[in-house]
Amino acid sequence: MKVKRKIVEIDEERCNGCGQCVLSCAEGAIKIVDGKARLISDQYCDGLGACLGECPQDALRIIEREADDFDEQAVDKHLQGSAQHHPSEAATSPAGCPSAQTRILSGQKHQFPAYAAGKDTAQQSALAHWPVQIRLVQPGAAFLKNADLLVAADCTPVAYPHFHRDFLKGKAVMIGCPKFDDAASYKEKFAQIFKTAGIKSVTVVVMEVPCCQGLPLVVKGGMEQAGVKIPMEKVVVSAEGEILQRDQIA
Repeated sequence: MKVKRKIVEIDEERCNGCGQCVLSCAEGAIKIVDGKARLISDQYCDGLGACLGECPQDALRIIEREADDFDEQAVDKHLQGSAQHHPSEAATSPAGCPSAQTRILSGQKHQFPAYAAGKDTAQQSALAHWPVQIRLVQPGAAFLKNADLLVAADCTPVAYPHFHRDFLKGKAVMIGCPKFDDAASYKEKFAQIFKTAGIKSVTVVVMEVPCCQGLPLVVKGGMEQAGVKIPMEKVVVSAEGEILQRDQIA
């Protein structure tokens, strides 16, 4: 039923797709689509504007217009469906995608050249397990037990030349894109991991671009949902491959 009421409006020109509004919307009414925040359905938005204060681009506002009335039952059904079914994770069963099968790697066999001062030097891969994509890693994976966890935006290993040596060595790693992937499902997965795996520490490595800044919030949200406190460091890398900032997050 259409009624005239308050509802969120998103300015696509201002939106940079950082996803912070997605995390702050308890009704799951906002989703990142094609790199922009979108209102999924009028009936999911209560019009209270909890998401407004989280937008660094001031791209959200409350307006009054004709819209489907807020439907709390529809929201509950929507949230239950989101929690129980993520199509992007359908391949996580070993019977589905072979790349999702858990493997423990030696970390010693794989060597690649590192170029410094015009000379080639051998450098060993520090990757100790597979898979690495957030959407493919199972919360009960053995390599997560009592691990130091590295969560990285998937551009960072390309930008930072010593990623294996400085960040990956000795850690379990999960990578993904906070702009294009499903932030809500990420948060749920991290919550499951933090509840059961006994993670000792978390390092989150992101690029300097605004859309990357949602990843630490997703990880922190997972901790809060799990009811745990784990030492966490945020590292920001520039497009030129330099470390711009390191912060300890309580």
